[in-house]
Amino acid sequence: MPRLPHSSPQTLRLLSALIADPQQWRYGYELSKETNLASGTLYPILMRLSDQKLLETRWEPSDEPGRPPRHTYRLTADGAALAEQRLRTTSTAPVLKPRTA
Repeated sequence: MPRLPHSSPQTLRLLSALIADPQQWRYGYELSKETNLASGTLYPILMRLSDQKLLETRWEPSDEPGRPPRHTYRLTADGAALAEQRLRTTSTAPVLKPRTA
């Protein structure tokens, strides 16, 4: 039986983090720390969700001189609806690693 799109454990961890505050713009690094996903896993998921119009993306200038702008992400209305549906119907709820200070 084929798996539903956007239901891998890694995607569910990301969707869970994003749906906590769907209007908030989030940095990839912040999402990586919160979900405990490596960049090689996280960024392809972010790009795929963005290509499917489930995430909005924008560049945000750095507060520090000489630092490059950073990409930020947040769920679209369709992305939030998908996240709620996938997280509600998935039998294995994603487990987020607690943040460390």
